[in-house]
Amino acid sequence: MTDKQHPLPTRSPADVPSAERTISFADLNLHPTILDAIRDAGYSVPTPIQRDAIPLALNGRDIMGLAQTGTGKTAAFTLPIIERLIDGPRRTRALILTPTRELCVQVEESFRKYARHGEISVIAVYGGVPLDPQERRLREGVDVVVATPGRLIDHLDRQNVVFDDLEVLVLDEADRMLDMGFAPQINRIVDQVPAYRQTLLFSATMPPEVEALARKYLRKPIVVQVGVRSAAASTVTHAVYPVPREKKNALLVELLTGSVHDSVLIFSRTKHGADRIVRDLEKAGVTATAMHADKSQSQRTKALQEFKDGKISVLVATDIAQRGLDISGITHVINYDVPQQAEDYVHRIGRTGRAAKEGDAYTFMSPDEIGMVRTIERMIGKPIPRISVPGFDFGTVAAD
Repeated sequence: MTDKQHPLPTRSPADVPSAERTISFADLNLHPTILDAIRDAGYSVPTPIQRDAIPLALNGRDIMGLAQTGTGKTAAFTLPIIERLIDGPRRTRALILTPTRELCVQVEESFRKYARHGEISVIAVYGGVPLDPQERRLREGVDVVVATPGRLIDHLDRQNVVFDDLEVLVLDEADRMLDMGFAPQINRIVDQVPAYRQTLLFSATMPPEVEALARKYLRKPIVVQVGVRSAAASTVTHAVYPVPREKKNALLVELLTGSVHDSVLIFSRTKHGADRIVRDLEKAGVTATAMHADKSQSQRTKALQEFKDGKISVLVATDIAQRGLDISGITHVINYDVPQQAEDYVHRIGRTGRAAKEGDAYTFMSPDEIGMVRTIERMIGKPIPRISVPGFDFGTVAAD
């Protein structure tokens, strides 16, 4: 399979109007124990990406799933994989590659949640933690490996895991993995799995690099596209705050102390900036914590858990968190710095407005960031309203 490039069809089940295709999870012919776990999680109706991808995956088809963040794509591949593995032999039969540690852990949690009434074993393999415990688990044997590419290469070099029996390969957040420079690792890993397998690729966007990856590794795939490529969730309300760069911290404190914000995710371009924001917010009485690459894995896990539990109301992060964070109830995403890549705007604000819930996305725009905001507006196909705050505004700038 790796020697050929396969054409990508353009048809998608998602082209069928959803009103004509309303179904429940019970209609998808999933194992009763999986349906029990879905009900335990409080779900009954699949999202569009789940509705369209799950039947195809159950039939063994290769899939390229294109969907914006927050659409339920993780369950779109975990559920059919569990269906395939349930009651089967105990050996490594599924591999999911993810770009970040956080997403790796959350995919593992998804498998545990939906396989809770079965006997499927899963391990999350990522860097920043000791190798030895992962090595022991891998050598004992697990059904599902969820891994970041770099750490998985470490285990392959040590012959801690083999994929001779692998049946399903998932490339999750493929565009992000390529953005992070993982193409060589992906190629090396895929060379060590069986050529005849099912491959599922999920991506929020499809730049040429992702399309080339799909042509290389997927066999006669069906493209399942939900929503418009590079579109932001329709449940998110956007706003731009024009503000001089030196007044951004003061504006942030003004906004977060002037009204009630239950769960706020703030993106800073730099690690130093994230730490500075946290210090200023804490001085103003706002509970906040930072999450970036200089933090240890245990510190990052603790920060994320405290944010999930509501002990901390504000999480300040660099782009390490723009993908892979699936936290219910985030009410606001604030771009303290305008993202330098327009598509990153969609990924950042995708942390709110998830699963059809409403959310707000604020972007602080200094004069030198006007061009980047206009690029974002062209990509999402609409102007973003400007909000002037007395004492902070440098002058309302009209959208192109």
